[in-house]
Amino acid sequence: MLRSAPPSVPPTESTPSPPAPVTLDEAARQAGAAAGWVEQNWATWVNTGLRILLIIAIAVTLRFLIRRALTKLIDRMNRSAQAVEGTALGGLLVNAERRRQRSEAIGSVLRSVASFLIMGTAVLMVLGAFQINLAPLLASAGVAGVAIGFGARNLVTDFLSGVFMILEDQYGVGDSIDAGVASGEVIEVGLRVTKLRGADGEIWYVRNGEIKRIGNLSQGWATAAVDVTVRPTEDLDALRKLIEGVAEEMAAEEPWNERLWGPIEVLGLTEVLIDSMTLRVAAKTMPGKALGVERELRWRLKRAFDAAGVRIVGGLPLPVEDAPADPTAGMAAPSAFASPTTPQSLAATPLQHPPSIPQPSTGSNLSKG
Repeated sequence: MLRSAPPSVPPTESTPSPPAPVTLDEAARQAGAAAGWVEQNWATWVNTGLRILLIIAIAVTLRFLIRRALTKLIDRMNRSAQAVEGTALGGLLVNAERRRQRSEAIGSVLRSVASFLIMGTAVLMVLGAFQINLAPLLASAGVAGVAIGFGARNLVTDFLSGVFMILEDQYGVGDSIDAGVASGEVIEVGLRVTKLRGADGEIWYVRNGEIKRIGNLSQGWATAAVDVTVRPTEDLDALRKLIEGVAEEMAAEEPWNERLWGPIEVLGLTEVLIDSMTLRVAAKTMPGKALGVERELRWRLKRAFDAAGVRIVGGLPLPVEDAPADPTAGMAAPSAFASPTTPQSLAATPLQHPPSIPQPSTGSNLSKG
């Protein structure tokens, strides 16, 4: 009796098929194709690699040379500032430390910008060497730059204002400035925000883009001016000599001889009124020291005027002392009717009838006859 063969089981997906054996001829053919591909492209690889190395070498060298040139330029600026320090010209300029800080800040910004431009250009050239299409990348960067510019326009404005502020040396740390929105002493200068300390100790954070005008009270020199108001009857020549004596005494003492950069002068009369006249006294001082010089000058002038008997007038009028009460103020004025002999009294007196004269009787006379 014949038996039927078992049905064949189809292979399932989970059953891996055995790899096809690689023959020697197939391996030789693949090795030859790979060698041919390498032989065809090795020149391109070498060319691309050399180009990339050359780009990197040029970028690094150029960055080093530019940064070194900027550093030497900053050092030369600092040496020039130190050379004029202590001279008449140096007195009109900012101090050496201030110039050093400013030059270091400018050098740091310029070096950062130079490094960004050089290395950014090198990266783009390396990507181009790899046959990467840079047009979509540049277009995307342009669109992103426009979007960032619209979204962060205030930040860009603050940054650009800070850069120009540092380049133009509008103010620095330690300066007393009036920035419009706030005033005080500069304690920190940044590319985006400037920190000021006010007169009461508060700290103001002012964005550089919000500063429309700046009044620097610490650059060059300052002026101390004092107005003195006296009576118009005072002798002007005597007042001038008195003020000049006070000025010479003050200029010879410490520390006013260093803070005063010029003689204290009497500029003349600024106002002449019926009951007063005003003299102006002024002097050129060290930056930031004008207020202290004015206070000291007022102090000395007041003492000198008191000693010389010169009265300073102005302000509210002095109160007038009340006079003693007049005892006759409450008495009525004498009346013309008080005396009976005055014409007014006589006119007001009623008329008096004259006394009647007695008449003699007729009957009595007849009886007597």
